[in-house]
Amino acid sequence: MRSGPARRHLASSPFKPQPELPIETFAVDDRVSHDTYGLGRVVGVDAYAVTVDFGAQQVRVASPFRKMEKF
Repeated sequence: MRSGPARRHLASSPFKPQPELPIETFAVDDRVSHDTYGLGRVVGVDAYAVTVDFGAQQVRVASPFRKMEKF
């Protein structure tokens, strides 16, 4: 196993790491669109997930919210 500082990558390197996408934040009553469940409304927020009411069901969606966006 390798320890020590992270390796530097040249700007032109095809192996440079992908930049991390920012994690979107949600608040109660935000309208959202989810790739699997469709349109819904945020009904609960905690440190690691949000609970969304999609009409037929309520789903707890864990962070990071890659499949969900504000509508």
